Amino acid sequence: MGARYKSQDWQEKMRVEIDVNNMFAEFIGEKHGIKVSEVDEMAKEVEKADFSIKKQYGEGKLGFIDLPDKQKEVVKEIEDFANKRRGDFDNFVILGIGGSALGSIALQTALKDSYHNLKNKDVLRIYVPDNIDPERFQSLLNILDLERTVFNVISKSGSTAETMSLFLIARKAVEEEVSSNNISRHFIATTSQNSGYLRIIARKEGFKMFYIPDNVGGRFSVLTPVGLIYAAFVGINIRELLAGASYMKKIASGTDIWQNPAYLNGVLQYLAYQKGKIMSVMMPYAHSLKDIADWYRQLWAESLGKEENRKGEIINVGPTPIKALGATDQHSQAQLYMEGPYDKVINFIEVEKFHTDLKIPDLYGDVKGVAYLRNKSLSDLINTEKKATELALSKRGRLNNTILIPEINAFTVGQLFYLFELQTALIGELFNIDAYNQPGVELGKKYTYGVFGREGYQKMKDEYYSRPEKKEKYIV
Repeated sequence: MGARYKSQDWQEKMRVEIDVNNMFAEFIGEKHGIKVSEVDEMAKEVEKADFSIKKQYGEGKLGFIDLPDKQKEVVKEIEDFANKRRGDFDNFVILGIGGSALGSIALQTALKDSYHNLKNKDVLRIYVPDNIDPERFQSLLNILDLERTVFNVISKSGSTAETMSLFLIARKAVEEEVSSNNISRHFIATTSQNSGYLRIIARKEGFKMFYIPDNVGGRFSVLTPVGLIYAAFVGINIRELLAGASYMKKIASGTDIWQNPAYLNGVLQYLAYQKGKIMSVMMPYAHSLKDIADWYRQLWAESLGKEENRKGEIINVGPTPIKALGATDQHSQAQLYMEGPYDKVINFIEVEKFHTDLKIPDLYGDVKGVAYLRNKSLSDLINTEKKATELALSKRGRLNNTILIPEINAFTVGQLFYLFELQTALIGELFNIDAYNQPGVELGKKYTYGVFGREGYQKMKDEYYSRPEKKEKYIV
């Protein structure tokens, strides 16, 4: 039997779509809604942005565009390695932070069982600390049988303070618990092929290495070995994942705003920002997609939050991304979205068909406050609540749109990743900013390097220790 993702009919059935009706004035009113004419007026700007994206790609800068279609050898190497080594371990630990972790967390939550790690010993348990909290990491080390654990250390530079600190601690712990001759089998290094300190360590230690393309930044790296290694180890079909991204790449290849979902939604988000809607809420109505919202939050925050444009002008631009979860956050955030400032766009994700469903039993028919639930299903309930929230927002003139997913699988998740990445690239061009750097993040890193004595950062150390002393009267 052939792979389902190769079937054109199946691909069409699994197509991710965006419903943007509630972004327009005819649905939510003239005061806050966007006019069709405003979208049409963006046509030349979009063509210019698309030309810039393609030009940068042609110069070898935007590697995320290549990932869906040009990794055949890498995919085979990852699959062969995972198939050979999977049975050697009970635990797979990802040592990375930010873009080196959030994509894998999103994949785990979306495509594996919610309680995957609590299943029997035949399941490879996944852990992603994604932080340097000492109590959290010590707790993880306490429960791991290090003889049966492999660590994937992810850092392009090999000098990321958080990742390399955890690696050094894990390296020492493994050395103390297992034979020193077998240390290399417990570590994978995912790093740059051409530079970086992790590459030096990996070669010295004999770690298996996989490479992150130099032209793919961390927040765009989920479809590189950063995410693919983990996915292959736990049995996620990485070919289907990449096929989904490739499918969205084809759909979103043209410059016609009305035919390209990434560009249409990007233009609408951009126009909304110009109208003062400076916050972007990602609210999936499926628990398995909650960490897609977390991944999206980093993608937007680091890519679009910039002080300067390409001309060097101070613009301090960027929509603030917010993650939410339906129906959970109807009971914690929706009040603000309904009645607070008109400064948000709500981006829903709706799943048409869940992999399983639960029928609500026919009980307590004589109790009016419960009887209405009888013989319904949880999927009906969650999707009805989504549609009801959507209607309530629209009635109040609140901008919202819905990403429609036929079902959650590797193919549809691959589409989501590529859709959001290309949409982000477009908005970066419309803002005329560099969507691929993060100078604000780098400044904080440099101060840390200085304080910890890294060579070449003495000036940052001096600045850190000469900072103004805090006044006791302001500490209450």
